[in-house]
Amino acid sequence: MFYYIEGKVAALDKNLAVIDAGGVAFAISTTVNTLTRLRSGDRARLYTYLNVSENALDLYGFYDLSEKRCFELLLGVSGVGPKAALSVLSVCTPESLAMAVVTENEKMLTAAPGVGKRGAQRIILELRDKIAKEMPSVGPGSAPSAAPAVAAGIPGKKLADITGALTVLGYAPQEITAALHGLDIESMTVEEAVKAVLKGSLK
Repeated sequence: MFYYIEGKVAALDKNLAVIDAGGVAFAISTTVNTLTRLRSGDRARLYTYLNVSENALDLYGFYDLSEKRCFELLLGVSGVGPKAALSVLSVCTPESLAMAVVTENEKMLTAAPGVGKRGAQRIILELRDKIAKEMPSVGPGSAPSAAPAVAAGIPGKKLADITGALTVLGYAPQEITAALHGLDIESMTVEEAVKAVLKGSLK
């Protein structure tokens, strides 16, 4: 219904930003990561997700599209609702969430209030299934065929981890190849490479 809402930041509270857009104040639930990038009185644009339930219409907003995409991915995990998804994205940036999935780092996910060990395992399992379906050639120690143009000289596992993380973030194989082209991946960590791709795609 809404792609984004842009206006003056009228108020900020815990997990809530109020955006005055043309005289209409929208109460938008959001993450700690987004809140830290907003200032009362400044103009801001939040990319939004409208959650429709039996008793309410709840609006969620994010500073950039990668965070919104992660929110939607988390909602697709069985047993994960909007509050849990916001909780995860308040302790994880999009790239650190992707890395937690790729490296099966349950501890990072259980740092989110309301997310227990089983919930963290379910998030990792279901999002890794997404990688397996979209990038079937990615496996431990293998260099994914999605990025042959950047594979030379790069350890297979490192390239697989980068590709897997970007797949979690919603990138298609062809987009991954294009995004990694020209990056000095050999000198980067996996997370640095993912951050560089996200930064480039948001320009």
